[in-house]
Formats: sequence, structure tokens, C-alpha cells
Amino acid sequence: MTTISSLSPQRQFLVAFSGGLDSTVLLHQLVCWRQREPSVALRAIHIHHGLSTHADAWVEHCRQQCEAWNVPLQVEYVKLAQNGLGIEAHARQARYQVFSDALRAGEALVTAQHLDDQCETFLLALKRGSGPAGLSSMPARMPFADGFLVRPLLNETRASLLAWAKNHHLSWIEDESNQDDAYDRNFLRLRVVPLLTERWPHFAQATARSAALCGEQEQLLDELLADELANLMTPEGALELGPMQSMSEPRRAALLRRWLASHHAAMPSRDMLARIWQEVALAREDASPCLRHGEYEIRRYQQRLWWVKTLVSPGDSPIYWPDITRPLTLSFGSLSVVSGGDIRPPHENETVSIRFKASGTLHIVGRNGGRKLKKIWQELGVPPWLRDTTPLLFYNDILIAAAGRFITQEGAVTPGAGLRLEWEKTGS
Repeated sequence: MTTISSLSPQRQFLVAFSGGLDSTVLLHQLVCWRQREPSVALRAIHIHHGLSTHADAWVEHCRQQCEAWNVPLQVEYVKLAQNGLGIEAHARQARYQVFSDALRAGEALVTAQHLDDQCETFLLALKRGSGPAGLSSMPARMPFADGFLVRPLLNETRASLLAWAKNHHLSWIEDESNQDDAYDRNFLRLRVVPLLTERWPHFAQATARSAALCGEQEQLLDELLADELANLMTPEGALELGPMQSMSEPRRAALLRRWLASHHAAMPSRDMLARIWQEVALAREDASPCLRHGEYEIRRYQQRLWWVKTLVSPGDSPIYWPDITRPLTLSFGSLSVVSGGDIRPPHENETVSIRFKASGTLHIVGRNGGRKLKKIWQELGVPPWLRDTTPLLFYNDILIAAAGRFITQEGAVTPGAGLRLEWEKTGS
């Protein structure tokens, strides 16, 4: 019980409950703790992945167990996305997204990973060629969503959890997929770790110490580089490239990793870091380099690196807006028109539409002479990735305004006496 009571002073917990041995022991220990300290509040959450024919039966098992222990249970059904990851990674990604959405203010998410899991995670990172950040494996406590994720069983072996379950006559689910060594983690659990433990009985503990030492090294680097990274980052989260040109490669790579971590990006490989520098940072001056990293892109603009959500240009077809008194929903945001701005209202015979490209010479308020839209974007400092996704307001075939950017002379009215176009972006 020492591992569970170490959760103090936290008192509200959301328990990831698969119904397997590990999470059953975790939830049972928390229930025992609650009996001693009634201020402890517990909820459980079970994820139905739909991968097993027994998944519905597992839900029922978890319902009955939680009812017996007087723990509210939330069941969530997920459909795994096919985004190029393996099934294990798909399932994990889906689980933690659900956990993030379900976590309430003041709660900590509690998961049941133990010492053997930590050993497997270390070996998987070693197989991938990870550095200290990856080899540090799983921390016992880390920020998660708007709260924390806590792993109170990290110093417990699976054998000790099994002993607890038997001593307390607990019942649990046996997932048949755990015996399939086609999965990397199962291969380690079933074949490799038992062999290593047979030869070196304290192998898992030694691995956990190595992971902890790697974690301490990363924490120290975080502290040593924090001020330098803060000075390199703009208020918008971009990274200044100039000062990095003369840095050593290891220092530059460490700063790039921490810049990406500040945007909650997946940990990049060594090869990815090299590509970011060679293909994006060092691209020729007139290029608009772009490197995909998951659902985001790393871009260079004005000698800075930018972390940008991938957006698909809506294309050339107009999107008609028949009633501007109502918001217009687009794939990556919504537009609305309110009074008190500098845009003239449309005439009765003018059709209102939104487009994302404009041809010809344009005359905008505040600029003398005409210029092409590309030139206007450059003068206004609009990054290339926003130029084809910034809504352009048209009356018939006349460009009136660009959301949040400019108004044309054809669309202008006495300041404050007209309309204002408001653009609420999503996915940025």
C-alpha cells in the first residue's frame, strides 16, 4: 500500500481500468485506500477498442467489478484510425486522447504500468536507437491534459501484483492478444525479459535505474537550456535560426528537440532532426521549405522555424454566403459579420461569397497604387502557408476584404460605420 498512499496529497483520481491484472490490482488498492481515507474520490474509465470478440464481455466484467467496489465507471468506444502507425500505437493514441477528454478539473489520471512494463519500454526504446530522452522511459508522474498522469506501481513487479490479486481473491480479464508475440512488447514480455531475468534476476530493477538516470540527465539539460530556448523563441512560438548557425550540432539538436517538445510534438528521430536542419533551416533563401511531422509541418519563414498545423487549401471554387447575419462554417474555422467595422454592406444585387484566391491588380486601404495579391501578402508579412487559407470576402466578383488582413478600396466605408469580418480559426 505504500505506493498508493504516496499519491498524497492528491485526492481525486480517474483510473484507467482495462479489467486486466495490473489495473484490477491498482483499482483495488485505491479502493482499500478510500476505505481508510474517505476523502479519496475515484472514477474508472474503460476503453472498448473493438479489437477482440470478447470486448463486450470485458465491458460487462468491468461494470460488475466497479459496481461491487462502488466506483463510477465510464465506458468509451473508440474506432482506431489508420494513420500509418501499428495497432499498438493506434490503440495507445486513441486511449490517451479519450483519457485527456475525460479528465476533470482537479483529477489525476492513474495508470497501472509496473516495473516489468518499464523494462520493456526501455528495451523498445533501445531497439529504436533512442537517446536519453527515449531511454528515460515512463516517469512516475508527468503533466497530462490539464492535470497529471501518475503511475504509482512503477516500482512493483508483475509477480508482486499477481501475489496481491491472489491474496485478495481478485478476478481479472486475460486478453488473448497478450500471448501474441507478433507484437513487439509481447515478444519482449514472453521471450526476452524472462530469459534476461533468469540470467540476471534484478535485470528489471537495473533497467529502471538506467531509465531514471537518463531522465535525470534530460531534466538537467532542460534546466540548463531553458533560458537559451526562451531567448530563441518568439511570442508566436517560432524559433530564431540566426543564433543557431554557429552552434555545435549536439547543442542545436538538443534545442530543436526542446522547441518541438514545447509544441507537444512527437519526439523526433536523429534523422528527422538532421532533415529539419538540412532541408528546412538551410534551404535556399527563395524557397518555402516544408517538412511533415505527423499532422503538422515544420516551415521556415523570415529566418525562423514555425510549427504549423497542416491545412489543405479549399481550392478555387467560391463558397456562397447567402445570409451574412448567420456565421459561415468552413473546414478550418468560421466567419461572422458584425457591425462597427470598416467594410461596406453588400448591395441588394450583390452575391456574397468566400474565396481563397484573387487575380488582377488590387487596391487596398492604406497603400498607394495597385499590386498583385502575392505582393500584398509579402508586404503584410503573411506566411506562405496562410495565404491560400485566409478567407477572402467577395461581392459578386469584386474582392472586398481579407479576413483579419486588409480591406480593398472597393469595399471600404467610413471607419466604424460598416461591417467587420471576424475569423475564428480552428486547428491552428
